[in-house]
Amino acid sequence: MSSRLRVTPHLRDRSSLLGTPPSSGRSSPWGEPSGQRYAEDLEGQNDEALEGISAKVKMLKDLSIGIGNEVRESAVQLSQMNDAFAETSGILQGTFRRMNNMAARQGCRWLWYIVFLIIVFWFFMTTWWFRR
Repeated sequence: MSSRLRVTPHLRDRSSLLGTPPSSGRSSPWGEPSGQRYAEDLEGQNDEALEGISAKVKMLKDLSIGIGNEVRESAVQLSQMNDAFAETSGILQGTFRRMNNMAARQGCRWLWYIVFLIIVFWFFMTTWWFRR
């Protein structure tokens, strides 16, 4: 029974099972990290991460500048639209005022003209509908 549980020492050594580690210059799980090479490795990884973060920050900065420009352009456009609507409102108020003055001077006669035009329009529509 004891021979079954005994593990030979060469089976506990990973390097003999997995072979030699690849020589990439980077730290690997096969060996103990050597001091200077390990520090250089970590510094290289930090530099790579820093470059990635810097690129992302630059992208965010460009995006926020673009959003700011779009907001400014939209504010100018909305201001111009507000001015145009105010001008149109003034024109329409003047037109309605003149129309109401004209209607007041003519009495009820303009109403009869509108009723007559509606009846003529209705007659033409029903004729067209049944002739189709």
